[in-house]
Amino acid sequence: MRGDAIVLGIETSCDETAVALVRADRRVLSAPLFSQLAEHAPYGGVVPEIAARAHVEKLDQLVSQAMAEAGIGFRDLAAVAATAGPGLIGGLMVGLLTGKTLALVHQLPLVAVNHLEAHALTARLIAGTNFPYLLLLVSGGHCQLVAVEGVGRYRLLGTTIDDSIGEAFDKVAKMLGLGYPGGPAVERLAREGDPGRFDLPRPLHGADTCDFSFSGLKTAVRHRILDLGPTAAEPAIMADLCASFQAAAGDVLVDRSVRAMRRLRAGGGGYRVLVVAGGVAANLYLRGRLEQVAGTHGFTLEAPPLALCTDNAIMVAWTGIERLRLGLVDDQTVAARARWPLEELAPPV
Repeated sequence: MRGDAIVLGIETSCDETAVALVRADRRVLSAPLFSQLAEHAPYGGVVPEIAARAHVEKLDQLVSQAMAEAGIGFRDLAAVAATAGPGLIGGLMVGLLTGKTLALVHQLPLVAVNHLEAHALTARLIAGTNFPYLLLLVSGGHCQLVAVEGVGRYRLLGTTIDDSIGEAFDKVAKMLGLGYPGGPAVERLAREGDPGRFDLPRPLHGADTCDFSFSGLKTAVRHRILDLGPTAAEPAIMADLCASFQAAAGDVLVDRSVRAMRRLRAGGGGYRVLVVAGGVAANLYLRGRLEQVAGTHGFTLEAPPLALCTDNAIMVAWTGIERLRLGLVDDQTVAARARWPLEELAPPV
């Protein structure tokens, strides 16, 4: 693939409507995005029907905006890449149908992108990271440790057995009345609090597995709030609760990641990089903890810029480039999938 080849990326898996134009030489030409935070904030979380409707209303405008900002036409594109799953099925259908239509009308290859693979490959866009590497994927819907062996080649080492870490952050924020989205609000308050004030559990800490569990931690915070009664709303106590919760969550991430790093080092294969990706990867406290422990165990931590941690179309376009290089394209029969585990991706032949 030529370095000036351009792929149009479309992302509509949740509550971000995003479009991007990315070149094979890693240059981002344009990346307009419409955030739906204001639409979902009154409900304390994402409402699927509202999200899908917003995608319908905004997506065509964003495609036009992206093309205009880059100063190109559809004849200049090498392919169209659209997220096909996993995610909210209504939003996925909007984005994938738009991608299919553009590809069909302009006679372009179509790449149906797995949203998790897009997160997994972002490090290759930003830092040119070589395979293999260990991925810690942390977001509102996922918490996984994955051995990334190549495009389409993923080996799941551990996953959450109940809640994702992003969901736990959002639920704690909701219990404390911090609004939506909750993760950034908890992180901000935690900076002012004492992480040792409340003794909270570290689920599965020390267990002989790479799996995660956050339900018990979330429930423990709820019990502390109930025990505190009205005093739980005092600013200092809220800050201590957030700091104690974040520290406990960080201990879990560190413990599980260390186990995965040790397992990969013992098995050989040249694993020396820990990549953290997903919305929760924007948490600077957690990044700091992971960077420290990675260095201790002979790994280097790589994390995307904050803007590329949350859902975006840049990573979708880049994944389209990665798959297009290997001849991995899709036809018009490809369907959106609400559930699409990484390990079910077909590797290159």
